[in-house]
Amino acid sequence: MVHSVYKPQHTIFHVTTSSRPYHCPQRHSLMVALRLPSVSALFSPAAVYRPYPEIRWRCHRHVRRFSGVSAQSTAEKEASPETEPVRVAARKDRDEERRVTPLSQDFNAWYNDVITDAELADYGPVRGTMVIRPYGYAIWEAIQRLFERENQGDWAQQHVFSAGNDRHNRRYQFIPYSFIEKEASHVEGFSPELAVVTIGGGKELEEKLVVRPTSETIVNHMFTQWIHSYRDLPLMINQWANVTRWEMRTKPFVRTLEFLWQEGHTAHATPEEAEKEALQMIDVYTKFAYDQAAIPVITGRKSEVETFAGADRTYTIEAMMGDRKALQAGTSHNLGQNFSRAFGTQFTDENGQRQHVWQTSWAISTRFVGGIIMTHGDDAGLMLPPKIAPIQVIIIPIWRKADEQAGVLNAASSVAEVLKSASIKVQLDDSDQRTPGWKFNFWEMKGVPLRIEIGPRDISSGSVVISRRDVPRKQGKVFGISMEPSILVAYVKDKLDEIQSSLLERAKSFRDSNIVDVSSYGELKEAISVGKWARGPWSASDAEELKVKEETGATLRCFPFEQSPGMKTCLMTGNPAEEVAIFAKSY
Repeated sequence: MVHSVYKPQHTIFHVTTSSRPYHCPQRHSLMVALRLPSVSALFSPAAVYRPYPEIRWRCHRHVRRFSGVSAQSTAEKEASPETEPVRVAARKDRDEERRVTPLSQDFNAWYNDVITDAELADYGPVRGTMVIRPYGYAIWEAIQRLFERENQGDWAQQHVFSAGNDRHNRRYQFIPYSFIEKEASHVEGFSPELAVVTIGGGKELEEKLVVRPTSETIVNHMFTQWIHSYRDLPLMINQWANVTRWEMRTKPFVRTLEFLWQEGHTAHATPEEAEKEALQMIDVYTKFAYDQAAIPVITGRKSEVETFAGADRTYTIEAMMGDRKALQAGTSHNLGQNFSRAFGTQFTDENGQRQHVWQTSWAISTRFVGGIIMTHGDDAGLMLPPKIAPIQVIIIPIWRKADEQAGVLNAASSVAEVLKSASIKVQLDDSDQRTPGWKFNFWEMKGVPLRIEIGPRDISSGSVVISRRDVPRKQGKVFGISMEPSILVAYVKDKLDEIQSSLLERAKSFRDSNIVDVSSYGELKEAISVGKWARGPWSASDAEELKVKEETGATLRCFPFEQSPGMKTCLMTGNPAEEVAIFAKSY
């Protein structure tokens, strides 16, 4: 009998509300508290994973067992002409069973199918909410681990202003409505998205409470208590928390009523320090997108129309999704003194004068998971960059006769231990309740970068078969890779690096081929009408920017940091323009 780490002791609904998992051992939920094994433990390199045998996968629920498919190793089948018709028929039937909508046919349907069938999330009972499943949450945890590892040493002090506890024991899920009203542009920008509590304990509240949409107001309230002197600056805090925004049009991971995010806040003595911090953090997000998520974002400054409510300047990373829409994947805001003046957040400077602090805030969220899906996925499902993948290598043992099973499983376990000892995140799918063909499709759908197949003939030759998720079918399959630990580990690590680089280059090529340089409004409208991004000189007014949005559905995504030198001519007005801007339809 196969024992699975997926099998919970209690029924679980893990809703998208969570404090920082590594600084707060508890999990928190708005709905039902679920008791699962730690997800980080579930997917840590220190464990060899075993899948839950009763797992149900909608798009392969009825895959048949074909004669010989579960019996022979892939190496045997490739080498044996008499089994070729069986192998081809099995592949054909598996393909016919696939229920995932083709990406090119309907991108939105494909996206929803992948989220469901790769077991990333499900819709919650409240419109616009989602329930993140363990595999989806493991990707978010991988983002957290990588993000903090890359910024260790420079990282802001961890705080949690949330419904749950961390080591600082602060609870701030609810914000007094009067706090939101203190900063005029902030309340104007967020008012349509607020979830407001008016009744508590069966009684009308004296003051309405807002379910946190962002934390600038509550953070400033606390900053006024923590900051007194220039010696208290700079003050930097970071939290991994949940926020609520009453979105009208929702999309899992990309735009939901409630979502998880990383949120940082800083206070400084000078405007120069605040600007430096805002730019430094958008650079951190840019490097993370490129190096870890393999997403080639474009980094730049938002227009005044698109600037965060309450900020002086907003910097952004913009990613092109597979349908060529833009996704704002992360932002960093220079808040100036807008919130510190509203809340009276002051310090005594070195000359004994009282001054308002200069501030920043910056965030990425679970929409990064949606960005990874829509940047790299294909018709087979999810395709994860190895650095983000909760499972980097899946091992599929294959046998035909009962007396072959023990030997194949022992060899597969040995390979798993070798890879595990090299800090490779590996899982052994030793369940005998599904055919190898079903398992191939299942783990392809979940985006695991590498698959290792081991059968009796492979054991005899002391080798394994390795397939790449990013290269389909025979082109991505290599036979005869030695089981000798040093050779196998080196090969696997090399291929994981290759896949990481390949995904980035593929996404970069796709992005660059879909950006059109334009010099007139007519050219901009033409580019947008065929789904491209339009890049051109811009110095027009806010009203003219809004006209573009009304007439084309595209918004000004950013003024990229990378600009060609020299004065240009605005595509809209014909006036001089110092910068080019990028326009695109977006999520």
